[in-house]
Amino acid sequence: MKDALKDQAVAVLGAGESGVAAAVLLHAEGARVTVLDSGAPETLRAKIDALAAQGIRAVAGAAALTEADSGSFAAAILSPGIDPAVPLVRRFVERGIEIIGELELAWERCQCPVIGVTGTNGKTTTTQLVEQMLRACGVKTVAAGNLGPAFSAKVRESAALDVMTLEVSSFQLETIRTFRPQIAVWLGFAPDHLDRYPSMDAYFQAKIRIFENQTAADWAVVNLRNLRPPYALPALRAQAITFSAYETGGDFALHDGVIAHRGQPVLRLAGTQLRGSHNAENLMAALGVGLARGLAWEAMRAPLSAYRALPHRCELVRTLDGVAWVNDSKATNLDSVEKALAGETHPVVLIAGGKDKGYEFDGLTELVAAKCRCVVLIGEMADRIAAQWGGRVRCLHAGRSLPDAVALARREAQPGDQVLLSPGTSSFDMFKNYGDRGEQFRRLVQALPNL
Repeated sequence: MKDALKDQAVAVLGAGESGVAAAVLLHAEGARVTVLDSGAPETLRAKIDALAAQGIRAVAGAAALTEADSGSFAAAILSPGIDPAVPLVRRFVERGIEIIGELELAWERCQCPVIGVTGTNGKTTTTQLVEQMLRACGVKTVAAGNLGPAFSAKVRESAALDVMTLEVSSFQLETIRTFRPQIAVWLGFAPDHLDRYPSMDAYFQAKIRIFENQTAADWAVVNLRNLRPPYALPALRAQAITFSAYETGGDFALHDGVIAHRGQPVLRLAGTQLRGSHNAENLMAALGVGLARGLAWEAMRAPLSAYRALPHRCELVRTLDGVAWVNDSKATNLDSVEKALAGETHPVVLIAGGKDKGYEFDGLTELVAAKCRCVVLIGEMADRIAAQWGGRVRCLHAGRSLPDAVALARREAQPGDQVLLSPGTSSFDMFKNYGDRGEQFRRLVQALPNL
């Protein structure tokens, strides 16, 4: 495919990070690239100008649809953030123009094996754990993919690497053809992205494609809970390494705060910078990757113990007047909220809500009732969540105002409590992204005066 696109007109659909990286990669290879994005031209002006400075044409808004209808293209590259059902993509489908996903595009150019990390939650943490662990053990790797930078932005470095470590999303996996990770990591599956997929099964089917091209020479590091219904993984051709922090029977298990491999103690959780059983599973997955590559436990312990999680993941912002304020803005689905609440031993004032992603919150009702003093609700989902939780826990409404939510939480919290921002859904109804939401929360909390 690399040589086939040289001197050819290629459309890149989407001007996000992956789309821009794909455009730059193809332009460097000699393709005649046009980036198409149906977003407003004024919003995309900086990107359009930056691409033009590199000799890459970009078209936005209604003009992008016109170009899709009339342009002569040999192929189209689909950015993972672009839903294949949108009109821009449908134009190319209807014209019979070949569509290649950005992940597949970069894979075809990759000159080293790949570790692919997927799952509903924990992907970024685990990808970074693997990268830090491998580098400390002398394995040349870089982390890329869904966490950024895009695979296409790093693939030209692959000839000098032992392995590429990729965070891989369901959106990226939708369009693969030959993508084959030497080690596929499956962290678990939970409700999410029902604003893109018509059902949970459709979301699951997209995710499990990470295994479809593996062979008996490859490895699959998988969460034990997905070896049984309702979302059981298909029969794996790869050699399997299993783990679970919540049940026994896997290769890795958690016993009294210690991660063990088949009964042999390997890593004490308290000796790491991570807390919670969900992070114990992320550490197990990283250890499983090291096991597949033949690394020694002793070599893996130090880098895994030294790793510090990124912001917005159960991050303690401050303790004020005896109340701990915790930023878990990265909790963009229900599984994340469940894990954040499950280990709490103090009463919680929970701030939740945001964009409507198409799923219900009633599955958390009992846990919220058991753990929370009250709930402060924000965003599009506030009324629906209140209707599902209101009979069991007191729900307060802050509308579309995070400052009001923080003020209400301060009023309700008592010494010894924890105020937890763990929204359970995405942020785009009120914020740029979960990071913006978390940063605003952090600033508001840090500005609170002592009583």
